[in-house]
Amino acid sequence: MITCVITYSIDPNRRELFDTYARNWGQCIPRCGADLIGYFGPYEGSTSTAYGIYSLKSLADYEDYRSRLAADPLGRENYEFAKREGFIQSESRLFVKLASSPHGVRS
Repeated sequence: MITCVITYSIDPNRRELFDTYARNWGQCIPRCGADLIGYFGPYEGSTSTAYGIYSLKSLADYEDYRSRLAADPLGRENYEFAKREGFIQSESRLFVKLASSPHGVRS
C-alpha cells in the first residue's frame, strides 16, 4: 500500500474555496478507486498550508486512478474550479509507505 500526500499552498484569504474543493474530492476520489484518508485545511499555525491524503495499492493503481479521476465529471469540474478561482498557489505530491506497523494498543 502506498499513500499519496499532497501539500498545497493556498491563498489564506480564500480558504473557504479550498474547503469546497476538498468536499468535492471527498465525493469523487473514493468513486475513482482510492482510499481517501482526507483533505485537511488550515486550523492553527500556518494559514496557507493544506493537505490531501489518500492510499492505493501501487503506483500502477495510482495511474489507473488518475485516468478515472480525469474522466470523472466532478473531477474535471473540480480541476477547472481550482484553475478558474486560483486559490491554490502550488501543490506537490509525495508517495510514502507505512513504516510504523504493527501499531501498539491504545491505553
